[in-house]
Amino acid sequence: DVPHATIERAAGPITIDGRLDEPSWAATTHIDSFSFPWWTEGERERTEARMLWDDKALYVGFRAIDSHVSATLTERDDPVSRDDCVEVFIAPDTSDVSIYYNFEFNALGTTLDRSPHQERSSKWNADSLRVAVTIDGTINQQDDIDSLWTTEIAIPFDVFAGFAPHLPPMDGDVWRLNLYRTGGAINLQYITWSPTQAEKPSFHVPKRFGVVHFSRNTVTLDGTD
Repeated sequence: DVPHATIERAAGPITIDGRLDEPSWAATTHIDSFSFPWWTEGERERTEARMLWDDKALYVGFRAIDSHVSATLTERDDPVSRDDCVEVFIAPDTSDVSIYYNFEFNALGTTLDRSPHQERSSKWNADSLRVAVTIDGTINQQDDIDSLWTTEIAIPFDVFAGFAPHLPPMDGDVWRLNLYRTGGAINLQYITWSPTQAEKPSFHVPKRFGVVHFSRNTVTLDGTD
């Protein structure tokens, strides 16, 4: 009862600039069926995610509709979920989903990352990770109305070395992952792709991660592969 998605290969290079303007992003499947399991009040703001891959990296793009974009934390491994934040949790080996990575990004692009390395210590960082954010609005100015913020992420496959059956993945490989959005000084959001079924807000529930299938097929551009 968890969601499934197929990740196709990018048709060309992906530039991490926070814009999602490469043709491959437009051609890939958009995930917009997010749930609000802990919603109590306020507006349920739309979130959209997309995923691509090539031999070097997994690419994730988020577009988060947000009337009041806010973020203040700037240091690596700050608790960015207190700000407007999007998150990707990944278990690359389905034989043990308790071994997983989490990558979290606020609207300034500040990153928190954890992994099986060093007992999930903050001493470990995915140094080759890349992220960029663009904001259609004015961050931390709460007396106006913003539109959205966009996050573009490249997670190099080498960060999963030792914890994935194949790197890069092979056609048909299955990983488990979840996509989240949280935070915000106004209209706090807790949004999940695969509901965690936790009574209180909790994203660290790997048994509830969704299922993704890597496909060797390249996204179709202009009617051709």
